Formats: sequence, structure tokens, C-alpha cells
Amino acid sequence: MTFTLTIEDGAARRGTLRLAHGDVETPTFMPVGTAATVKALTPDDLRTAHTQIVLANTYHLWLRPGKDLIVEAGGLHEFMQWHGPILTDSGGFQVFSLQDRRTLDDDGVTFASHIDGSTHRFTPENVIAFQEAIGVDIAMVLDVCVKLPATPAQIAESVRLTTLWAKRSADARTRAATAVFAIVQGGLDLAMRERSAREVVALDLPGYAIGGLSVGESREELYATARHTAALLPREKPRYLMGVGTVRDIITAVDGGIDMFDCVYPTRCGRNGRAMTRSGEFNIRNAASVRDFSPVDPQCDCSVCTTFTRAYLAHLFRANEMLGPRLLSYHNVYVLNALMRDARDAIERGMWTTFRDEILRGLTGVHKE
Repeated sequence: MTFTLTIEDGAARRGTLRLAHGDVETPTFMPVGTAATVKALTPDDLRTAHTQIVLANTYHLWLRPGKDLIVEAGGLHEFMQWHGPILTDSGGFQVFSLQDRRTLDDDGVTFASHIDGSTHRFTPENVIAFQEAIGVDIAMVLDVCVKLPATPAQIAESVRLTTLWAKRSADARTRAATAVFAIVQGGLDLAMRERSAREVVALDLPGYAIGGLSVGESREELYATARHTAALLPREKPRYLMGVGTVRDIITAVDGGIDMFDCVYPTRCGRNGRAMTRSGEFNIRNAASVRDFSPVDPQCDCSVCTTFTRAYLAHLFRANEMLGPRLLSYHNVYVLNALMRDARDAIERGMWTTFRDEILRGLTGVHKE
């Protein structure tokens, strides 16, 4: 993996991430394909929506279908027929969200499957081995995330274990084609963020993520902590903010110097009738859409907006037709990919601040619930 930082406009960055399965222009958004599929969308849908890289989840793939079957299929890319880059989360967030289903120690974590209650064990080494075996482009280290608000003791323990496990993950690497990214923890404690960043940056891994946010804090706290943490990370390496997927959050994070984002938000909204636009969000089921023959988003040139009307999508959702969630999920992913394309262009032209302000001002134009 190589990362080339092309240009900076203020803190906003434009770059190119070269991975085993292709190049990724940054800043970029990664749709979440938790169980080897981005819900409701095919690989062709993702390509025509201009997706560059998708995310899958180690926890879910470990439980179902399991490493052996994915390896037998030829690896995760072949199994899911997505031949662009793939990043896999370590599954740490999912394991630690189980609360009463897991037991944590310095060596790793033992947890009960949410599917059938069977017992499993994650260690930094076997999580890296799993991700390498299925052939992904970027593998995340196993980390410890805490739900906010958290006590100082909980945050300190999270940082201690995250550093310990990042070191072991770095030592466990065997596959050059899989880049391993470390994760910075620390809750909202800036001093702990600084300690965590200092310790994992010392490992000199190919990239770094900002974890432990979007877990209960306010938006203002998210923005301030993400910006502060990004500035602690190496300028020449990619920076990834985990779990962020609204237009406002992404634009604010790009402004803070972050390159990569992922979230289930656009497809979850799509499945539940919530349309994303650069003017805000709205529920397609609302009475206002029933006889509205305009596009979902007049500013969008995706195939949904150039073909169908709000009235038609409102009908699909009210009639519980499967096509509705698929079309709206496609549109929402397209919106974020187009936003990232235009952000890259604005940074290249030295117009980032103007672009940022136009987007943030525009978000008041659609009724929000």
C-alpha cells in the first residue's frame, strides 16, 4: 500500500491510496457491507454509484460463513464478486457492544455469538490472520472501544489494551498485500487521545483510524475530538474516521484533515425511507411526497433521480415493495460518493472553504424530522 498526499487546502486533504485491488482517491466514503454485502445493493450497483472501496466486518464473517468457506471460494473479493478494494473492521466494536456476552483479558476477548450463543475467542493475532486469509486490502487491528460517557479508568484501560493489541497485531503481519491500520482511542479525553496516538504512531503502520466516536457523544464533541486527533497523526499517512456517514459529519471531518469514512447510515436510511440530499434529509413516506412528481433530489444525477419520482418511491414504500429500499439505498450511497468527488475537486482547485460553506448552508433547505 502507498498513500500519496497530492494537495492540502487548509486542513482538508486530497490524496491517492494505492491498494492491491485498485486505487482509492481521497477523501472517500466506504459503504458498509457487513456480511459481504452492502444491503440491498449489488456489486454493479456499487460500481455505477462510483464506490471505490467497501467495508466488511470480521466479527460477522467469522461467525457466518466462516474463514474456511471464504478461503475455499477464493477469498472475500471473489466470494462477494466485488473486485475493488475492501477494508475489514476487526470486529472489536461489535464484540465490545455485546456487554454481558464477553469476557476481556490482556490476551484477547472471549464472547458468545449473537446468532446461536456459541463461544468464540478473538486475539490480536487471530483477527489479523483471519483478515489476511480472506485477502482484504486493509485490515484493522483489534481494539477496545468504550461507550461514552466513560470513566477515566475505563478510558485509560481502553487505551492501554488498544496499544498492547496494536503492537501484537503489527508483529502478527505476514501478508504484504494486506495493509494493517491501527486505531486511536481515548474517548473525549484529549490527553488520552494524545497518549494513544503517540503510542500507535510509534508502530509506523501504513495508516491510522480514529475510533471510539459516534458512540454517545454530542456532534460538537465528535467534531472537536476528531479534529484534535487527526492533527496528531502522520501527515503522510491516511486518516480514517470510523462510523461517520451524514453529509454534515463528513464535510466537517474532511475540514478537520480526515481522508476516509464509513457508516451504515446511508443504506439504513434507504431501507427505512429516509432520503439524503445536499439540502438535508426527509422521509419519502411523508404525505408531501405522495403527489410530488419531482426527483428525489433535483441536484442529483443518479439513475434513481433521473428516472423515478418522489411519488413513485412513496408508493413503493407505502406498498412495502422491495424496490423502494433498493432504489433509495442506491441514491443515498450515490449522494455521498458524489459529495466526495466534488470535495476532491474543490480541494484541488483551492476552493475547499467555499465548497464547505455552501454545503453546510444548504443543509437547512429540506424538512427534517
